[in-house]
Amino acid sequence: MKRALYQRLTELYNAYVDTFREADGKLPPMMELKRIHTAHVVANARLIAEGEGFDAETTHACDAAALLHDTGRYEQLKRYNTFRDADSVDHAVFSHDIVKEKGWLDGDPHRESILAAVLYHNRRDLPDGLDALTLAAAQTVRDADKLDIFRVLEHQITTTDWRHNSQAFWNLPTTARPNPVVLDDIRSGRPVAYQDIRSLADFVLIQVGWIRNGLAYATTRRLCAERGHLAFRRDFLHQLTDDPAVDELCQYAELPTQGVS
Repeated sequence: MKRALYQRLTELYNAYVDTFREADGKLPPMMELKRIHTAHVVANARLIAEGEGFDAETTHACDAAALLHDTGRYEQLKRYNTFRDADSVDHAVFSHDIVKEKGWLDGDPHRESILAAVLYHNRRDLPDGLDALTLAAAQTVRDADKLDIFRVLEHQITTTDWRHNSQAFWNLPTTARPNPVVLDDIRSGRPVAYQDIRSLADFVLIQVGWIRNGLAYATTRRLCAERGHLAFRRDFLHQLTDDPAVDELCQYAELPTQGVS
């Protein structure tokens, strides 16, 4: 039954994405990136569910939430010509509302948990008091999303002239030292406020903070280590700055054991 529900959901989602295709049948490039991102997030979510030994009910909720988490990105880009939430809409709220309005989850016994996981996937913190299924789905999507954000950053760094292309990373200075506020937040395990990002080093260090303190599951941390995400960031940060805090915050070649669960 769960497989049939997910297959129907996939068909509905794909049909919706197809409505944004241009006359040549292709999605606009930025939308295609989001379609690819979603596929990676779904794959990551399945690896996490398998690694954590989730039952069929929980795995279904994780799969569905991963598939739907960025549904609103297509309409966001079409309507506002940006993926920047601050200049348009909160894409998690937008995704939640579109999925709910279209009724794709009607009849699914875990509808509310899946919708909540979509709604909360970009929050700095999850609300207290979530039931076990909702918490697992939300944490899995958040972890799976971060894993693919790691991949995307690495691709961007290795395929662009980041030293000379000021637009490659939102015009962030590439030679500025890390903001001490960012360093203190990471040391303390606090989420970094985006308004404190003043350099490319700050942006990369946020992801170091995720690796150290922001991943819920041991499976996610294992995947992170196997894919070399921390080592990549440590090496890249050494190209950006000679601040000794880099070695302090990236002192482990292997990931630490702490998580948010």
